[in-house]
Amino acid sequence: MPTFQSFTEIEAWQKARALTFEVYSVSKKGGFSKDFGLRNQIRDASVSAMSNIAEGFDRNGTAEFIQFLAIAKGSVAEVASQLYVAKDQNYLTADEFSHLTVLATETGRKIGALMSYLRKSGIKGTKFR
Repeated sequence: MPTFQSFTEIEAWQKARALTFEVYSVSKKGGFSKDFGLRNQIRDASVSAMSNIAEGFDRNGTAEFIQFLAIAKGSVAEVASQLYVAKDQNYLTADEFSHLTVLATETGRKIGALMSYLRKSGIKGTKFR
């Protein structure tokens, strides 16, 4: 796994950013745009994922980074769960739901892989930069 100079270089953050973009895109259309509670919740969860990766990267060490990655992974799971609500309310087409579910799964896997790498690496402090 390469070293990162910026959180923007982290594949998990890039996936989370793509997920956030897609969530915003679908949630500004039709009935989804008018369901303020769900719309805001799913948007907040997607933004939380990418933000926690960035914040964790800039914290004081590997253990703290892993902790923030765990929060980000939880936020991605929240997005995935809320996609079912959106689907059940017919806010998403079958293709949109499938695409977003796959993207959420991939994002969660990237975050999990980074967490696993950091745990096994023995890297301490901010040596991952």
